[in-house]
Amino acid sequence: MTDLPLTLTDAAAQLRDGTITSVELLRGMSARADEHDQALGVYLARFDDEALASAERADAELSAGLDRGPLHGVPIGVKDILAMSEGPTTAQSLVLDPAWGAGKDAPVVSRLRAAGAVLTGKLSTMEFACGAPDPEKPFPLPRNPWDPATWAGGSSSGSGAGVAAGMMYAGVGTDTGGSIRIPAIFCGVSGLMPTFGRVPKSGCTPLGYSLDHIGPLARSARDCGAFLQAIAGPDPTDPDTRDRPVPDFCATADGRLDGVRVGVERANHLGDQDDPALLGVFEQAVAQLEALGATVVEVVIPHYQEALTAMLVTCQAEMLAYHLPDLQTRWGDFFRTTRTMAAVGALFSGADYVQAQRVRRVAQRGLASVFADVDLIVAPAARAGAPTMDEVVAGSSLTALDRVHTAYWDAVGNPALVVPMGFTDGGLPLSLQLAARPFEEALLVRAGDAFQQATDWHLRVPPLVAETAVGA
Repeated sequence: MTDLPLTLTDAAAQLRDGTITSVELLRGMSARADEHDQALGVYLARFDDEALASAERADAELSAGLDRGPLHGVPIGVKDILAMSEGPTTAQSLVLDPAWGAGKDAPVVSRLRAAGAVLTGKLSTMEFACGAPDPEKPFPLPRNPWDPATWAGGSSSGSGAGVAAGMMYAGVGTDTGGSIRIPAIFCGVSGLMPTFGRVPKSGCTPLGYSLDHIGPLARSARDCGAFLQAIAGPDPTDPDTRDRPVPDFCATADGRLDGVRVGVERANHLGDQDDPALLGVFEQAVAQLEALGATVVEVVIPHYQEALTAMLVTCQAEMLAYHLPDLQTRWGDFFRTTRTMAAVGALFSGADYVQAQRVRRVAQRGLASVFADVDLIVAPAARAGAPTMDEVVAGSSLTALDRVHTAYWDAVGNPALVVPMGFTDGGLPLSLQLAARPFEEALLVRAGDAFQQATDWHLRVPPLVAETAVGA
């Protein structure tokens, strides 16, 4: 099979210099899906005919000199909790009304089309973007290309596994407690959760109204920046979006971090349950940032555990508010973990919910004081590699939110980026998490890109798909 460029950025460059066509990219990635998707559970629906027509149109436009930007002609998947006109949105659930969003595009999907992206299909998720896989329901169990006995992570499972397996250059993800970053971490790709309000979330089934973010998973930080460029900005259908300028998120990515002050957070991110390889891998990543010109200091995130609790209270209460009518009449149709998480929301009082919002505001103010002295905060993104699918389905401890360090940033709403930084002794990816002040995603892309110019962790390909996912 003809080699394909490995990153979205490289694919965009080759499309423009005539080395490859959009149709060739699509056919190559479709072949990988044909070969590996039965084992990995990436797609819920593929729109092959529509994608081919889109790729042909992109080739014609680029040949005619019409360039819609870096996503033009690039195959991208859409998480199946966003409305997309080609087919129904299921939210990987038996519960969602098939008429929900029928024949419509979410604003993010509309923006991807306007950017010329080739939308390949709807990607697997956890039910309504929460919980864990349920083998009793008629949906794929999303597995990790690095080891199919392990979980791809959730809830943007198909996006993480699909990018890692070379079935697409990027996938739309959503993040309420870590659902962009968790699959990026476990599958060894990059994932960017934008600032709350940077990207419209209308046209997406809600999980936590005040916590939900939409953003990209892709192989590199630069890829994520290009993707975010296409989908960011206010929209009248989402009152939570902020009318802030959308910069060129890749403009300052020059491979250096001179003058950038990096706060290293160990206090809340390192412990006795960490994978044995984590400490060494993390310290090497910090040393690399320093070698790139960053000034490194120690910091401690304030109100860390309190913010995690506030996030969980908020999420489960807001989840219950959305699902209560269906829970009362269709309890058995929900996944086990979904209905359990929503039902816990009924145990919280209105006072609990209000107090959780107060805690979030206190955490935001405390964090702002830390960011008065540093530009970025970095820490391990997870304490271990991906759990086994058996562990996740059984609901055993040290899985999902117990294993990762993502939910704090949803509670406060700051942008956060994860990038691969090495592997466990067992060969599973480990990741670095970088966080910035609100609406400073360009700095995250700059830092992530500099790290990735100096390392090649993000270019490593799972052995399962190495023979069909070789970079140019």
